[in-house]
Amino acid sequence: MRIAVAGASGHIGTLVQDELTRAGHQVVPMSRRHGVDVRTGEGLAAALAGADAVLDVTSNESTEEAETVGFFTEAGRSLLAAEQRAGIGHHVVLSIAGVHDVPGNAHYAGKRAQEDVVAAGPVPYSIVPATQFHDFAAMVAGWLAVDGVAPIAPLLLQPVDPADVAAVLARVATGAPVGRRRDLAGPTTEDMVDMARRTFAARGESIRLVPTWQNGIFDASMAGEVLLPGPDAEIAPTSFDDWLTTQRP
Repeated sequence: MRIAVAGASGHIGTLVQDELTRAGHQVVPMSRRHGVDVRTGEGLAAALAGADAVLDVTSNESTEEAETVGFFTEAGRSLLAAEQRAGIGHHVVLSIAGVHDVPGNAHYAGKRAQEDVVAAGPVPYSIVPATQFHDFAAMVAGWLAVDGVAPIAPLLLQPVDPADVAAVLARVATGAPVGRRRDLAGPTTEDMVDMARRTFAARGESIRLVPTWQNGIFDASMAGEVLLPGPDAEIAPTSFDDWLTTQRP
């Protein structure tokens, strides 16, 4: 198959391209680095010519809800319109498990808007909702660290390995559209504070963590089991402990 990957320059985009290439598929990378802007539509027609499916793993790091909603809405509509013109029969998008249960987070609002655009769009689709990645805790703490101290919310997560996510995305993209599929999660439930502490220890980094909800990114609406996957979730094989062994310097 010929599969176009939006967000190809990102971590998941790179991993999923590798998965597809190993399986013998032809990959068309789409990102601004490749001369394609999914939000404005620049370069889309040429990139989508002859493609069988599109896999959207684009991201937006803004903490402003208007910006994330605007980005995912505009990019989604632009992609789907170009796909319809190109006669593409399958649009696959990576989303977040529990995205409809968290009202106050800007990124979640953007991903909800993205799902709405895809579900209402003209192209048959598959939505793959995954839990947070194994590197999520350390990444968030790194964003917030000042002078070696980082506030971090005590979230309960069931993190998944990015490589496992890429494998599922590749499998879904080469199959038939399924709509919104069941959640994808890792095999173990973890505390985000402990995840960050263990990740930094494995990497030989020293950051003091302060568990708190007062960090400006997450609030208590995300406490408890809100971010855990549904009971019918597909469980990926790589545990957080397995992933930690790859983080040693």
